[in-house]
Amino acid sequence: MASASADVAPTLTFPAAGNLLAAAIIIALFAAAAVVSAQRKDITKGFDEVAHASYVAHVQHTGSAWPALDDMRLLDPRTFRFTDRANYLNHPPIYYDLLAVVGPKLEGHPRALLADRLIDVAIAACGLAALLGLGLGGRFPREQFYAYAVPLACIPVLVPIAGAVNNDDLAFLGGALTLLGLWQCLCTGRDRWLALALCGIVAAGWAKLTGLLLTAPTVAGVMAYLVWRGRLPRPWSWAVALLAVAALAAVPYLYFTLHYGSPTPETPAQIALIENGARAAGWTDLPRKSFPGYLGYFIVAFIVDWMPALSARGIFNYAMLVIPAAALVCALAGTALSLRRLRHGKEAPLDVVVACGALAIVTTFAIHVTYSYGRYVATGWLLDAYPRYYLPLIAIVPLAGLSLATAIESARWRNALLGFLIAGPIVFRLFGAPLG
Repeated sequence: MASASADVAPTLTFPAAGNLLAAAIIIALFAAAAVVSAQRKDITKGFDEVAHASYVAHVQHTGSAWPALDDMRLLDPRTFRFTDRANYLNHPPIYYDLLAVVGPKLEGHPRALLADRLIDVAIAACGLAALLGLGLGGRFPREQFYAYAVPLACIPVLVPIAGAVNNDDLAFLGGALTLLGLWQCLCTGRDRWLALALCGIVAAGWAKLTGLLLTAPTVAGVMAYLVWRGRLPRPWSWAVALLAVAALAAVPYLYFTLHYGSPTPETPAQIALIENGARAAGWTDLPRKSFPGYLGYFIVAFIVDWMPALSARGIFNYAMLVIPAAALVCALAGTALSLRRLRHGKEAPLDVVVACGALAIVTTFAIHVTYSYGRYVATGWLLDAYPRYYLPLIAIVPLAGLSLATAIESARWRNALLGFLIAGPIVFRLFGAPLG
């Protein structure tokens, strides 16, 4: 594979020691915050942790590495003894098998939950380290590195999810490995980095379906680009490898389809959860929105839920939502610029990763909205707009912001944008949700 040095944007330089120090500090602070969250978090508050922990406990109790979804029950969050209530999760078992083997026995031992939470902290911290490694390997100048790293460090849901038993942590790690492998392949010209990206597909795909939908098309897109540019040796071998890995990552969903009729099984427990929840919220009998109306609601809810709040937001908190909305606008503009550079043959590795990742996100988002609308029409359910599903490719947003920044010729305006990309996430993290 030919050297990719000529494809690196001229504004990029080799990372300074300061970037490495900043990355180390960010990872240390993230891990410390996640550990504190793991020690303090109420298992009943957010992210379905009771259901995830119950899945682990069921695997330990039965010894079955691939349990029947209909047989699983929920733990009592106080005693950690199984109740008669059915577990509503419909995810592949691999993540839960891992915790069942590595972690302590959960059934009847509420204090053992902390050990599993700390395993999740380690998983998420490795994912963040991989993404920051992408920034270091990307040879960003210091201000661009901060504009990339700070938004990742300030993801509102990342610390509480890292400090909880949740398969989103494994999906996040898988996506991070995928992006790191692709980035290094494009920047160094060494195709062996694609092997890391393929491993990322398996990790993200085995965690949850959205992980597979996000990572596999991104890798396929980058490989197609490399073939297009004549920069991928043994393209047929890599194509076979990608198909084999995608098939491996899809095994859980093929199994679900064969046994339940869908890659995302609607078990009786999940159907009951949706129907009862919609009825309790008063949504069941409300007139249904048209698809355009639902899409508008979904996008607004998606932005609002970027930082979940356990109490009512005030006007000031809602005003803060302009920050993530503006960041998304910048990312969209940067993505358009990257696509334009690709079309004119002036692309850098940044543009290739942004374009392929953004297309995967848009495709997954379309599937997500369409599926959610069908469930909404059937039940009235309105709680499907979860941004955390996109954590595997969340780094595409700050990378697309950098794509926009590198296109600005005026130093003053470029620095202003970089300043917003750095300060905005910090301000939103501090004031985006009500205190207490």
